[in-house]
Amino acid sequence: MAQTVSVIVSAEDRARLAAIVADRSRRLKHVQRARIVLHSADRLPALEVARRAEVSRPAVWRWQSHYAEGGVDRLLREGSRKPGKPPTPAAVVAKVLALTCAEPPGETTHWTGRAMAKAVDLSLSTVQRIWEQHKLQPHRWRTFKRSNDPAFAEKVEDIVGLYMHPPAHAVVLSIDEKSQIQALDRTQPGLPLKPGKCGTMTHDYKRHGTTTLFAAFNVLDGVVLGRCMQKHTHREFIRFLNAVERAVPAGKLIHAIVDNYATHKHPKVCKWLDRLFWLRRDHGRFLLPRPGIQYEPRDFACRIPDEGDPGVIFVVYGEFVA
Repeated sequence: MAQTVSVIVSAEDRARLAAIVADRSRRLKHVQRARIVLHSADRLPALEVARRAEVSRPAVWRWQSHYAEGGVDRLLREGSRKPGKPPTPAAVVAKVLALTCAEPPGETTHWTGRAMAKAVDLSLSTVQRIWEQHKLQPHRWRTFKRSNDPAFAEKVEDIVGLYMHPPAHAVVLSIDEKSQIQALDRTQPGLPLKPGKCGTMTHDYKRHGTTTLFAAFNVLDGVVLGRCMQKHTHREFIRFLNAVERAVPAGKLIHAIVDNYATHKHPKVCKWLDRLFWLRRDHGRFLLPRPGIQYEPRDFACRIPDEGDPGVIFVVYGEFVA
C-alpha cells in the first residue's frame, strides 16, 4: 500500500481538525487521525507524518484515503465491517452437518477434516470447530450387538446381580480360558539390569509350542486361581474345576459364571457336576424340573453333595445367547 491521494484541507475542516486535536476528552484514535490529515495537508512526507502522529505508514495512507472519501466525519466513525473474519453462514454450516452425517464419497470409510474442508471450500480449523460445536466425531464408532434371546433381561439380572451383590457365605467365580498362548524362549540368556546399563536379550527366540491358561477370578477379593494346560478340551476343564473345588473352603457355595463355549457344556462336564440334577430358577427358588422337560442353556446346574459330605456346591450360570 502506498499514498494514492493528495490531501487538501479546507479552512472549515482545518478548524474542526484543530479542535479535535485540542480536545482533551477526545479518543486517542480520533486525535491521531486528525493529526495525520493536518500534517499531510502541510505536505510532509508519510514517514514524517507517521512519526509525528505516532502511527505506522500504512495507517497514514489508509486515513488519507478515508478523509478523501468522506471528510472529517469519516475520521470519527469506524468502518461498517467488524474486525476479523465474518462468521460462517448458517447454510454452509448446515451443509457441513448434512455431509458429515451422510456417506463419504468413494471408498473412504468416514469423513476426514481435510476432505470435508475441500468439499465445502472451508479451512480445516473451521470444519473442526463446526464439528466440535455440534459434537460430531466421524472417526469414532461405537459397536453394539442386540440380543435376540427372549430371556436376555433375566440373564442380565442374574449375572450382573452376582457381580454387584455377591451372595453371603458363597464364592462368586468368573471362569474362562485363554488358548493359543505361545511359549517362547530366547536363544541365549540375557544380562540383568545394572546401574547405568539396561537389561539385554536376543532379538530372536525359539518356540516351545502353545499352552492354555484356565483362570477363575474371585469377584469379591480379586484373587485369581489359574492353571496352564496343553489343551482346552473338556478333560482339562474338568481338571481345572477339581482344582477350584480343592481351593475353595469346604461348605462354601460356588457361583461359577462361564460363557457358552462348547467345552463348558460337554456331557462329561455335566456328568462331573455329579449325579446331575437340572434345577430351574423360578421366583427366587430352585425347583426340581418335571421329567421330560428340556431346559435351555440359561438354566443352572448344581452338584448336590451327599448327606454328611461337607463338599462344595456348584451353581453354574450360562452366558447370554445372542
